[in-house]
Amino acid sequence: MKQFKAVNWNTPENDYVEMFWEQNLKQFWIDTEYIPSKDIDSWKSLSPEMREAYKKALGGLTLLDTLQSHTGMPKLIDHIDGLQNRSVLSYMCMMEAIHAKSYSTIFTTVTTSAEIDAVFEWAASNEQLQFKAKTIDARYRKLDKENVSKEDIYVALAASVFLETFLFYSGFFLPLWLAGQGQMVASCDIIKKIIADESIHGVFVGLLAQEIFDTFSDKKKESLQTGLYALMDVLYENELKYTDHVYSDIGLGAEVKEYIRYNGNKALMNLGFEPRYEVGEVNPIVLNGLNVETTQHDFFSKKSTNYEKTLEVVHLHHDDFNLEKELQLDI
Repeated sequence: MKQFKAVNWNTPENDYVEMFWEQNLKQFWIDTEYIPSKDIDSWKSLSPEMREAYKKALGGLTLLDTLQSHTGMPKLIDHIDGLQNRSVLSYMCMMEAIHAKSYSTIFTTVTTSAEIDAVFEWAASNEQLQFKAKTIDARYRKLDKENVSKEDIYVALAASVFLETFLFYSGFFLPLWLAGQGQMVASCDIIKKIIADESIHGVFVGLLAQEIFDTFSDKKKESLQTGLYALMDVLYENELKYTDHVYSDIGLGAEVKEYIRYNGNKALMNLGFEPRYEVGEVNPIVLNGLNVETTQHDFFSKKSTNYEKTLEVVHLHHDDFNLEKELQLDI
């Protein structure tokens, strides 16, 4: 009979899992803690082309986070050694669902139901977006086999890193770019929280992948690395086309592609490999959006940006505004 075991946090499974558990907890947030309605006037001031690009960027992000929360993380959890590691992945899976909902919170605040429906129809039919979702999903689906190999698990982990550290970022560019110019700032507070989560997810899953990779022979390592580079090249070429589709009307395509290469190199480094892409100057507005005093783009990021959740609520009463009473007490 199968023996079921309880997760035992008294004995660490490795030297990093507890750190990632604690950091995930520190970064916990939900979309309703933020107020994107502050952006309504900013949204109205954007050009129709800019609003369309923004909706497409967030629509694509919603689809990819849905894939990660419904398919990616759940399948990885079943094939990872260590109950503590699985616990961290389970937490991350929940946050991916919160991410997917958060984009709808922004949509619902600034645009109409008809426009929202049109965005989701676009996401379901856009060739490049569907291609990258299907390509990543195919690596996850190999974990459905009866006899899953270590190679299949490794490739699925690497695909997850590609998704979270590479493919999301064409969508993140525009909210960061706008916020750096004082537009859609409140909505970007949500985006920055998502980016902080994706950063820690990419690092943790990358470490799990590296541990498995280290168990392979040199010949197998070379074969897997060659296969991953081929996968990345296919995804990269598709991402360039996707960027043209989303950004061509607002003239930001070239800058987004530079940002894509920058994050492609970060994904490879999370997997323990050297960077492959030559990267020029990444738009400083976008990078500054991730490196202001209260936000860091790494897995030590603080919980808050410009928001602190209220821990103690004191209700006001009419007497609190009785200035005459206060003056008499002072005398």
